[in-house]
Amino acid sequence: MNIISYISWDPNISFGPFRWYGLCWLVGLALAYLIVKRLYKEQKIKDELFDPLFFYCFIGILLGARLGHCIFYEPDYFLTSFKGFIEMFIPIRFMADGGWKFVGYQGLASHGGTLGLIIALWLYVKRTKLSIWTVLDNIAIATGTTACFIRLGNLMNSEIIGKVTDVPWAFIFERVDMLPRHPGQLYEAIAYGILFGIMWYLHKRMPEKIGSGWYFGFCLTYIFTFRFFIEYTKEIQEAFEATLPFDMGQILSVPFIIIGVVCMIRAKKKN
Repeated sequence: MNIISYISWDPNISFGPFRWYGLCWLVGLALAYLIVKRLYKEQKIKDELFDPLFFYCFIGILLGARLGHCIFYEPDYFLTSFKGFIEMFIPIRFMADGGWKFVGYQGLASHGGTLGLIIALWLYVKRTKLSIWTVLDNIAIATGTTACFIRLGNLMNSEIIGKVTDVPWAFIFERVDMLPRHPGQLYEAIAYGILFGIMWYLHKRMPEKIGSGWYFGFCLTYIFTFRFFIEYTKEIQEAFEATLPFDMGQILSVPFIIIGVVCMIRAKKKN
């Protein structure tokens, strides 16, 4: 391997106590907020019905993503002690000397975030009396932007690194080691950016499909099918995954792919 030809990656930009991952989450959510607000306006949905949506989405995604990581990836740490249980909800880490340190939410799982979002949207439509399929389709159209920025945050933090490779576009994550690796985060960011472009184009061509659940089904199917296969380029996140035929990301992707396909079939039959 000629490591000189690869991309050395260690961005040295600081935002004080803020981490790249959290900032990219906020940017992604803000863009999705603006996109869905425009969709509501196009569909002539009242502003007062849109106003609480961001709160439901933010809480649902954050809580779901955090619990998803703790339960599926590190249950031995977070579910076996009182301190670990507290750290699931509060962004601190208890130290061996009895003190504590603010660390942010180090560990958010996209599968848990998706499930948390769906539950939050169900509660939202219970309050607003809007159609659940209309809300899910609108959120799905904007989802690619948020997903793209989340993975860019992982890239900036050198998190969720890929396997060692000799492809010419390999990244050397200097914070991790000096080995050329697949930039799996970048692969996903590009794929999700493309997803948003596809969804925006389709919604302009087929606005009548909003409310059928087709966009929601397409979004789930696209994201988690891509996620299933891109996992083959990633290093496992937890040691126990080495004993499994598929890693945890792949296992958790399968139910969402099935749900997505079912939603698309349902929408087609309804039309």
